[in-house]
Amino acid sequence: MKPETKIAFWVSAGRIAGRLRPRRRTVTPWPPRETPAGISVVIPSRNGKDLLAAQMPGIVRELERFPAEIVVVDNGSDDGTGDWLRSAWAQVQLETSPAPLSFARAVNRGIRRARYSHVCLLNNDMIIAQNFFAALVRAFEQVPDLFCATAQILFPEGVRREETGKAVYFQPGPADFPIRCDEPLPGEDLTWVLYGSGGCSLYDAAMLRALGSLDPAYDPAYVEDLDIGYRAWQRGWPTVYVAGAVLEHRHRATSSRYYTGEQLEEILEINYLRFLARAVASSGVFRTLWEQALHRLCLRAAAADVPRKALRAAPWIALSGGPGYLADYSEELLLALGSGAIAVFPGGVPPADPRAVIASTGIGRQTRQGVVLVALSERLEPPPAAVLSQCAEVVVVRRSGGSLAFRAALQQTVRKWQPEVAYLDGPDMAQYAADCAPARALTRPPS
Repeated sequence: MKPETKIAFWVSAGRIAGRLRPRRRTVTPWPPRETPAGISVVIPSRNGKDLLAAQMPGIVRELERFPAEIVVVDNGSDDGTGDWLRSAWAQVQLETSPAPLSFARAVNRGIRRARYSHVCLLNNDMIIAQNFFAALVRAFEQVPDLFCATAQILFPEGVRREETGKAVYFQPGPADFPIRCDEPLPGEDLTWVLYGSGGCSLYDAAMLRALGSLDPAYDPAYVEDLDIGYRAWQRGWPTVYVAGAVLEHRHRATSSRYYTGEQLEEILEINYLRFLARAVASSGVFRTLWEQALHRLCLRAAAADVPRKALRAAPWIALSGGPGYLADYSEELLLALGSGAIAVFPGGVPPADPRAVIASTGIGRQTRQGVVLVALSERLEPPPAAVLSQCAEVVVVRRSGGSLAFRAALQQTVRKWQPEVAYLDGPDMAQYAADCAPARALTRPPS
């Protein structure tokens, strides 16, 4: 059989399996537990003694102002990590697995031991900056029902910035991988993102438990953080990017020791297919994303082995089953929120009393001090300083993101600020009146 015939066969098999995907995945929540306010830092580490030695002083320093604990999951190490921690950092709780576990299984062992209201998952190759935890905690005070606050990721000087913390779902071309990190804009903060990186995010511990924590199906690593973030959004629990929580990522300092670049690519591709099959509840959204994934792999399969392996795995992944539940929050809207078409900018004044939101066809049309502005713009860029100085917050929505992105941004803004009134300013804004509820929607802005 010719190679192109084999590829076509596996694409067809994947499509048929996608149509037949059964709904059998159930989520078993962990038992709820009363927890005091504070932070439990969970760090999985495999032969990472030197990495831990570099990051531990900063973690301990930044936790001094909080009730806190540090749990290191010594994950199949043979470099003396456990003995070194007991000697050098006696306050650290040690969870030991003699054999290496997947990322999800390792951090789940740490999460089970966590005693506090919030859990920070931190890779051992992350070096945190000052006020790291303070900035993440502040996000939970500002965003209602927040599930996850994720940090801004920097890389060592001279290393290409592969991650930023602003994770989005956007596919520029049919052969491009659809999950990427956008470069944050100057002044941007608390923008909604699709998910938080499992290596540098703070989570609500009760919500983590309600979701059954990280799914061990994503073996050995990758995409488990996308899965948990997406499942939280399905319940209406947001994730936001936090500009003030900064760290440096010494990228793949652990995984690159044990896997080749091609193996890591294969793990990513197959686990992404697992995510689509296991997490996406909407039949329409699943069909669209599954078809895009198969088409992307097909385009790349003639020139590379990894896409061919992923295509061969696709039918069995789809037939393993999808979620047996429906999402509480629209998956079309959550993908629009995480599409990279929206950016949030804190303003220069407190919110007015009574609080008001303006939904506008353009930036700069509002005239009232202390409003929250949600505005369309041709380009995603920081608002003019004069506008920021008048507003409590400005949410910019790129016009090419379409009505779904604007609806999603307006709904989340109303949820966050709880205004008494929402002013619909400009042509075509009346269509968003229902998205302002429970605020009273008016079609004329204040003078």
